[in-house]
Amino acid sequence: MKLKSTLALAATAAILGLPASSAFAQQKFVTIGTGGVTGVYYAAGGAICRLMNKDRARHGIRCSVESTGGSVFNINTIKAGELDFGVAQSDWQFHATNGSKVFEKDGKHTDLRAVFSVHPEPFTVLSRKEAAIGKFEDLKGKRFNVGNPGSGTRASAEELLNAMGWKMGDFSLASELKADEHGAALCDNKIDAFFYGVGHPSANIQDPITTCGAKLVPLTGAAIDKLVSGAPYYAKVNIPGGLYAGHPNPTPTYGVLATFVTSAKVPDATVYELVKAVFDNFEEFKKLHPAFGALQPQDMVKNGNSAPMHPGAVKYYKEKGWM
Repeated sequence: MKLKSTLALAATAAILGLPASSAFAQQKFVTIGTGGVTGVYYAAGGAICRLMNKDRARHGIRCSVESTGGSVFNINTIKAGELDFGVAQSDWQFHATNGSKVFEKDGKHTDLRAVFSVHPEPFTVLSRKEAAIGKFEDLKGKRFNVGNPGSGTRASAEELLNAMGWKMGDFSLASELKADEHGAALCDNKIDAFFYGVGHPSANIQDPITTCGAKLVPLTGAAIDKLVSGAPYYAKVNIPGGLYAGHPNPTPTYGVLATFVTSAKVPDATVYELVKAVFDNFEEFKKLHPAFGALQPQDMVKNGNSAPMHPGAVKYYKEKGWM
């Protein structure tokens, strides 16, 4: 099989009038780790690859997207050299850089590099209409989806529970469904609510609201005030009113930023071409998902990035006068 592939590539090189060795040299592949297929991470990765692949004939890099468990999985898999890029919540970029929280055991991820930040991600609690949940405290004794292990959502849910002095046993069920599973479980009365860090508007939130009248639950109170004041990567935000049926008013919560990260081991030229693909086509990028509509390049360069900036990205930003 390998011999057939080699002959096919050599034949292609001959047709194009290139030496076979140059055809081999031009074959570069990068993979972006994202999240569940219904989330904004997957859409963001797909948008970036789409723009990068448009100019593949010039730079010779083919970009592909992989659906993964989310932020923590992506950071660990980049560290292992099995992903080139990944999307991660800004809090877990911070903790990986500093070797804290879920990264404490393995220590600082010294090769983690920031590329840019993307959209805001309010932490979102969605509940069944029949569960009559008006605030987070009403979830005690209920069936609650805390997110799948390896996701930023799960790690952030655990941090929230710690701040409130709760444990998993305070729920009658603490399920570990992935993001593309929790909406159906909610409408099928298998859970009463779920926790999810996501950019808005999101189909993942829209679908259960439309299908079974699910309700957004505000995240406020003393524990959240303390959590936000003690962490540089958190901020109080609102899920805007009018985005979803039955929710005309803003829903107060707190959140992070989605960020795009890589490894110091990824070549400068590869990172430069990816950044160039996004920002040279920025208006097109913003149109690829509603969550990207208000993005500003200068904010993406400076906000939410606690890991050192990759030199390939720095080169482009300096050319643009953004750094």
